[in-house]
Amino acid sequence: MKWISGAALLLAVLLGVGWIFRAEVVLFGIDQMMSAQMEIGPTREINWSTGVDPEGRDAANRPPNIVLILADDLGWNDLSMNGPNPTTRTPNIDTLAAQGVTFTQGYAANGTCAPSRAALMSGRYGTRFGFEFTPTPSMMMPVLNLVSGTQERPLVPPGLNNSESSNLEFGEMGMPPAEITLAELLAERGYHTAHIGKWHLGRENGMAPHDQGFAESLLMASGLYGRLDDDSVVQARQDFDPIDRFLWASQRFAASFNGGPTFEPPKYLTDYYTDEAVKVIAANKDRPFFLYLAHWAPHTPLQAAREDYDALAGIDLHRERVYAAMIRSLDRGVGRVMQALQTHGLDDNTLVMFTSDNGGAGYIGLPDVNDPYRGWKITLFEGGIRVPFIAKWPAKFAAGATYDAPVHHFDLYATAAAAAGAALPSDREMDGVDLVPYVTATDSAELALPHDYLYFRSGAAQAVRDARWKLMVSAPLGLPSREWLFDLNADGEWTDVMAEHPEVAERLRLALASHNSEQAATLWPWTITTAQNVDRDLSQEDQPGDEFAYWSN
Repeated sequence: MKWISGAALLLAVLLGVGWIFRAEVVLFGIDQMMSAQMEIGPTREINWSTGVDPEGRDAANRPPNIVLILADDLGWNDLSMNGPNPTTRTPNIDTLAAQGVTFTQGYAANGTCAPSRAALMSGRYGTRFGFEFTPTPSMMMPVLNLVSGTQERPLVPPGLNNSESSNLEFGEMGMPPAEITLAELLAERGYHTAHIGKWHLGRENGMAPHDQGFAESLLMASGLYGRLDDDSVVQARQDFDPIDRFLWASQRFAASFNGGPTFEPPKYLTDYYTDEAVKVIAANKDRPFFLYLAHWAPHTPLQAAREDYDALAGIDLHRERVYAAMIRSLDRGVGRVMQALQTHGLDDNTLVMFTSDNGGAGYIGLPDVNDPYRGWKITLFEGGIRVPFIAKWPAKFAAGATYDAPVHHFDLYATAAAAAGAALPSDREMDGVDLVPYVTATDSAELALPHDYLYFRSGAAQAVRDARWKLMVSAPLGLPSREWLFDLNADGEWTDVMAEHPEVAERLRLALASHNSEQAATLWPWTITTAQNVDRDLSQEDQPGDEFAYWSN
């Protein structure tokens, strides 16, 4: 019987070891599953279509080309134009701003990526059609919950898992085909439409970009910037971040074109997208076009081209250096796109818009990424939703102009539509406005503000702001709720003035309730509600007295 007791002891030891390293076991299983499921073919050449203006107009007399460049998780302080930053330098984005208009109070539609993209592409609050939460693979949230259970800062407080589950797969979560995308609107005006990069608005049931108005779509099929065995790509892994650990296990280096087979990009992803954007501009120089260049950078996992990493030897912290190198590639890409427009004589008649889908993430472990604003991605504090917001259109905007009233992602939809001479859809509530009249008004009192209120919502997290005040709500299901009132014209979000101005809070509270009553039921439920430390990035330990805001997804 000794062998039985010995076997039992061995089994107990193995089970104990497996429990201790349960997160690693699960992540290894995900990695193996993805390797087995995702077939990635060799690099292929994209032959972008060419054409001429059907009316034979030259570049100066055609409707303006429209280029929308979207960064992912770009922090306010990542742009050198926004203040002294010893880490990142963005000369090309700074030049874009110097040649156009900077919206100093530009807002993302949400504190995470996909709802912001839904607003950009629809011209509306995503909650009007049930797009409240960011689509995630069914395995992601449970794995994050498991992995975070091994961390010092749990991701999910007890009791904040949702018992309701979605009946949709990841590719089925997205923007309904009934929404009229900016690409569809512009295609009706004779524009050739091209998409490059991230989409995150659904891939099935008519929701893929090539089904939503884009004649051509080079899609980010997964989330690595380069192969893991490529010496020309430098990596930085954050063991303190459950999301980072999940991404390294689940993502691959892959692209696809117009729904075709998955293939491996030929080079570092950000540079590859830029290369293809330059080709799109060259291919369409003789006809009006809309290019939606949706970069993945600088979203995690942190991977940089070695040449950019080597150029930043003065940065000591490895992850900060990799991150800065990623932004260097992003900035260089913006410069190359602008140069391509100039080379083909298109820059004077092209509306170029640049923004980010949300603010910088606290989980990358860089405390100053959104300085001087509080909060991060996955919050509705200014650090999560105040984003770079730039437009250049020489025919309309004076170089170096600024506009200081609050504006929103869906305004870019309306501005592009007006530039193309396209009427906004009249069969639904549209939330965006054409920003050109506001920027070009000669009398500041000539026009009212673009919006009386702007609204934000992701389950437990809600916010509303007017020209001066901002009401923040943190209302996790089953736990006490919390409200803040901030005077954004005073010291931003550092002092809660709820007690001093209850009448303002009540007005904003009623406005938020009215707005919520007009929104549709969510198309898929939230899975977990997380507690986000507002002031400490994920690499830092929580301290007594820290403030937290809850977030549902």
